[in-house]
Amino acid sequence: MRPLKIALLQIAPTGSLAGNLEKGVCACREAAARGADIALFPEMWSNGYDIYSRPAAAWMADAIDAGGAFVHTFSRLAAQLDMAIAVTLLEKTGGAPRNAVILLDRFGRRRLNYAKVHTCDFEAERHLAPGDDFYVAELDTACGAVKVGAMICFDRAQPEAARVLMLKGAELILVPNACPMEINSLAQLRGRACENMLAIATCNYPAGVPDCNGHSSAFDGVMWLPELPESRDTCLLEADGEEGVYLAELDLEQLRAYRRREIFGNAYRRPDRYRLLIDPRVDEPFRRPDRRP
Repeated sequence: MRPLKIALLQIAPTGSLAGNLEKGVCACREAAARGADIALFPEMWSNGYDIYSRPAAAWMADAIDAGGAFVHTFSRLAAQLDMAIAVTLLEKTGGAPRNAVILLDRFGRRRLNYAKVHTCDFEAERHLAPGDDFYVAELDTACGAVKVGAMICFDRAQPEAARVLMLKGAELILVPNACPMEINSLAQLRGRACENMLAIATCNYPAGVPDCNGHSSAFDGVMWLPELPESRDTCLLEADGEEGVYLAELDLEQLRAYRRREIFGNAYRRPDRYRLLIDPRVDEPFRRPDRRP
């Protein structure tokens, strides 16, 4: 089996929905021409995550219907290119909008619609509706079926998010992002991949976009191989800050063999000892006045 090729579309927004649509289509075409099986956008591509420079009422008006022309265009494109596309948007709902990613398979079918669970309530995202669950879908690719889940940006900082996706069967987690990816943020992604024995691919905006610096990345979580005397670097790719389409190659056969024999993931957990994890109480020093109930 050849490697699964994941294109990280580390591109800068244009300032308009129409411009982002056109630029996103071009980036997907480039990814497909380079052999990608999946293309991943940065967080909230429909409006370029432009939520800090304007009043909340203004940017919330950017919300678009998940069943509208923007997503439909990428659905048709996915089928045309024979490539899955994870497109991101500020999603209109019956109430507050959501920060969402929709995974379209290579036939243009919707396989996943995930809304960010851990919204950044300490900033402008307090005006968004958080997602209600984590989802895993089986994605048909030219490399065969792969089980894919999604997190968005701040979700990566909560170990439970990736853990739940692993328990639901995820082999690959796609992570749209819009914040500085510095050494500690990258370490969180590396850790989530290693402790759950799965791959994590993250797409960020390039340097020059406010509060972003590129460094899109992919980790495969495979720490040891029988033929190697020491542990290996799980990083498949770390981009620089420049705008571009970056391709990571994931060896699914290697990952699956590793998951069958090694010790992490769900092999030796003790869930009956973790009851405190579902206690909603928040004690000092972690109490915050803006935390949602």
